[in-house]
Amino acid sequence: MTPPRRVTASPTAATDAVDSPQVAIDDLMDRASTALVQTNYFEVDKLCTQAIRLARGSGDFERLARICLPLQESRRQRRHEAVDSGFRHVLTHVPSHRETLLPGLYLVQPPLIGLDARNIRLSAQGSRVPVVVVCREPMTRTGLWPVVAVASGGLIDTLTMRVRVTPPPGVEPATDSPTRDHAFEPPPAEWFLAANEALGDWAIASIEPETHPWHRVDCLLEALDALPDHEKLLQRLASASLAAAGTLPPLAPRRSSRHNDPFSF
Repeated sequence: MTPPRRVTASPTAATDAVDSPQVAIDDLMDRASTALVQTNYFEVDKLCTQAIRLARGSGDFERLARICLPLQESRRQRRHEAVDSGFRHVLTHVPSHRETLLPGLYLVQPPLIGLDARNIRLSAQGSRVPVVVVCREPMTRTGLWPVVAVASGGLIDTLTMRVRVTPPPGVEPATDSPTRDHAFEPPPAEWFLAANEALGDWAIASIEPETHPWHRVDCLLEALDALPDHEKLLQRLASASLAAAGTLPPLAPRRSSRHNDPFSF
């Protein structure tokens, strides 16, 4: 009688399965789910962001869509913590290493620019301090405030989003200020949230309807890199990712039609 043939799994196949992007993404999201239950919102954000990079890099749009909901919840809670702190502050210089950022709302204004605001936000995130940061530029001749948000190190060029909004109450035009106005106190929380909302709405509206599904996902990812607190951007990313799932890759590279100079006013 011939003994049964013993079948063993290929070591290479086993290693490939363990090292596959799908397994890594699922592991990250299991850890993110645990962190969400523990209300460790910064950890959720870090793990979900890593998972999104893996999902996009492997073209796994279905998993990318599923990542958006826990990420949205973690960022919503952090935003609530920043608003509920009641702290509002105007920054005209980049805080030094000896200055501690407190939870709250920060208006970054000239002589600082959009890249400074981005770095301040990332510094706060690295220290696990919940903040909402809005960067404004000098008042225009029509009495509006340009507000900006900058993405850097994305899939293509640096992206600067810029819209003009109504200043908060109590702001008066002036010629003796780098901001071309005088404000006597930081804006109210409602203004911060509305300014961020306007920036995100612009980013969504700027994506052309005929954009390829994969490119639409990339546009939204870059906008979120600049403006992580905008919930509708995450919701649109989830729906765009589902639309991209199962589609063929684009034949042509994406055009960078939304590029602006992040160093200018």
